Amino acid sequence: MNLKDILSGISGLKAKGNLDIEIEGIENNSKNVKQSYLFVAIKGFTVDGHDYIKNAIENGAIAIAVEEGFNIKNANIPEDITIIMSKDNRELLAISACNFYNNPSRNFKLIGITGTKGKTTTTFMIKEILEEAGKKVGLIGTVATYVNGKRLANSERTTPESLELQKIFAKMREEEVEYVVMEVSSQSLKLHRVDGCDFNLVVFTNFSEDHISEKEHPDMQDYFESKLKLFNMCKKGFTNIDDLYGAKIPKLFPESDIAGYGIDNYGKFLAKDITITNSYVDFKFKLSDRNERIKVDIPGRFTVYNALAAICVCKDLGIEPECIKQALLKIKVPGRSEMVENKLELPIMIDYAHSPESLQNILSAVKSYTKGKVISVFGCGGDRDVRKRPLMGEISGNIADYTIITSDNPRTEDPEKIVNQIEEGIKKTKAKYEIIVDRVEAIKKAISIANKGDIVVLAGKGHEPYQEINGKKYPFDERIIVNDIINKTDKKGK
Repeated sequence: MNLKDILSGISGLKAKGNLDIEIEGIENNSKNVKQSYLFVAIKGFTVDGHDYIKNAIENGAIAIAVEEGFNIKNANIPEDITIIMSKDNRELLAISACNFYNNPSRNFKLIGITGTKGKTTTTFMIKEILEEAGKKVGLIGTVATYVNGKRLANSERTTPESLELQKIFAKMREEEVEYVVMEVSSQSLKLHRVDGCDFNLVVFTNFSEDHISEKEHPDMQDYFESKLKLFNMCKKGFTNIDDLYGAKIPKLFPESDIAGYGIDNYGKFLAKDITITNSYVDFKFKLSDRNERIKVDIPGRFTVYNALAAICVCKDLGIEPECIKQALLKIKVPGRSEMVENKLELPIMIDYAHSPESLQNILSAVKSYTKGKVISVFGCGGDRDVRKRPLMGEISGNIADYTIITSDNPRTEDPEKIVNQIEEGIKKTKAKYEIIVDRVEAIKKAISIANKGDIVVLAGKGHEPYQEINGKKYPFDERIIVNDIINKTDKKGK
C-alpha cells in the first residue's frame, strides 16, 4: 500500500523524504521488520523504540515514524529513508494499521465492553447468545481470542496493541464474522489502541478503584476519563445505572443514545424478583412483551448485572428471547466463579478477583450460601496500586473464616513485601490467617484444611495459566495445580 494512503486521516504530520512509496508492512518491533516496511518507534514504559531505528533500517525499513522532539540529526538515518514525525506515534500506529488493513471493523458489528469488573463475563455471555442464534462471532478479551467458536490464541493483555488488533480484525473479516465483541480496557483507550475502530454498541459495566499506578493511571479521575473515551467513539450504548459513575454517563453524553440497566435504580432495563443460590441466579426481565424468568448458573449478584448488559446488547441486535434464555442457562466463563472438578469433590473456586471490590463481591457471594468455612487464598500483583493491598487483607479478614495470604504475580516486586502490606490490613480484624508466600504451598494448605461443606476460593489468577516473576511468565494453571495436589495427597481420612 502507498505510504500516503497508510497515513491518510492523521493530522499534524511532518515528513522528510518520499511519501509516494509502496509499503509492504507496518511494525513497531524492530525485530519483526522486513523489506519495505514502515517502522513506528513507540516510546514505552521500559523500552524506547527510537533506540532501535538503526536495527529496523538494517532489517529493511524504508520509512521511519518518530515523535516530535526526537533528534533526527543524531540518529544518522540514511538519506534514502523517509522520515515521518508525529505528535503521538501510538495514535499514528493505530490509524495507520486501520488504513493498512482496509478498516476491517467496518465489515462487522463491533461491540465494546468497558468497566472495572464484569467485562470478560459479559463478553462471553454476548458471544454465547449470538452463537446460540446461529451467528458468526469473534471475541477479543482477557482470556483469549475466539473466531467462529475456535480459540485462536491466548491473550497477552485485555485489549491487544493497535497493530495486532487490526490484524485480528482482518482475520475475522476473512472468516466472514458477523459480530465481534471485545473487552476495551482503560489502558487501550488511553494509549490509542482502539483508535479508528468502528464501534456499533458500547457498554459500561461498573467502576471501582483499580489500575492506579505509575504505569497505568495516576488517579481515579484519569482512570474514569480514559474509559469515557469509548463513548466518544460510539453514539449508542448501555450503562449500569446502579453504579455511581455509570449513572453519570447519560448526562455526560446527552446527544448519544445511552440506556440504563440495573436492579435498584430506575432505568429502561431492570431485573426484578431476583433469586441467588449457591449454584445459580434467576430473575425476571421483560424480554419481549412480558416478563420472563432468566436463569444463569453462576452465583452472585454481579451475575445479574453482567447478564443484564448482555441481554441489552442482544435485544438491540434483534436476537430472539428464547436464544437469550437458552444461552444464559448454559454459559460458563473461564476463571470467573469457576468450580474446579476434583476427585474429592471439594468445593474449590477459581476467580479473577484482584481488586478490593471484586474480592469483597466474590467472598460475600460464597459466604451467603456456604454452610461450612470460607477459606480465602489470595495475593496482590506487583507493580500495581499498593493502596489496595491492606484493603484486600481487611476485606478477606472480615468475610472469610480463614485466610491464606500468598503471592500472585509479583512481577518486579519482592513477594515478601507485598504480603506484608496485605497483612497490615488483615491485622485490623480478628481473623484467623497465615502467610505462605509460595502459592502452590498455599493452595496445598487450603486443600488440607477443607471439608466438603467448606469452600476454597483461589482469588486473583482466574483464567491466567502463568505466574509473572521478574519479567518472565512461568506455567501456573490453578486447575492443574489443584488436581496435582489432590492426586498426590491422601485425604481419605478427612
